[in-house]
Amino acid sequence: MERIKIAIVDDHKLVSKAIENMISFNPKFEVVMNCFNGEDFLNQLEHKKNMPEVVLMDINMPRKNGIETTAELTQKYPELKVIALTMEDNESTIISMLKAGAKGYLLKDMSPDILFDAINIVHEKGIFYTDIVTQSLLKIKTEEKAIQEISALLKDREIEFIKLACSELTYKEIAEKMCVSPRTVDGYRDSIFAKLNVKTRVGIVLFAIKHEMC
Repeated sequence: MERIKIAIVDDHKLVSKAIENMISFNPKFEVVMNCFNGEDFLNQLEHKKNMPEVVLMDINMPRKNGIETTAELTQKYPELKVIALTMEDNESTIISMLKAGAKGYLLKDMSPDILFDAINIVHEKGIFYTDIVTQSLLKIKTEEKAIQEISALLKDREIEFIKLACSELTYKEIAEKMCVSPRTVDGYRDSIFAKLNVKTRVGIVLFAIKHEMC
């Protein structure tokens, strides 16, 4: 039986060694790499002949963290399947890791059986959902749907106004830049306030930054 080849990327040497020892007792798995940060892992991959199939990736690491490393792996080695294995359980980190391309997300206090199941399922089916991942994926889909709905409501000139609102220009200067009257700009502003459910220019700017519009 051919064993699943696994890489461990974790800057805590005692933890990574303990994970390696635990996995090595399972006859289905073989640890072929154990690296202490993302940069070292990516460098070693370039010269690796016995390539891993599943990567257990920590998140908080020096030089190149797990999110950055996973995003680069997704671009360069899309066939590698990354499972986040971390103590980080905050929602924003989970979402960032999933968006970077992780196929699973596990906390380090899980049982060995869950880890083994996750490796097998990710290797065979491509993705492993726990409750924490499912909730985060639902949030991603909800946010993306909301963004699409808001974007569909915004007119081209309103989007142009939002981008200019992120600058230091006054409303009068924005009107001159858009070649319209100050009253027309006031109309754009009020319309955007209503559509974005904000009450100030700061609210517009925060929306634009969050959705990479400026």
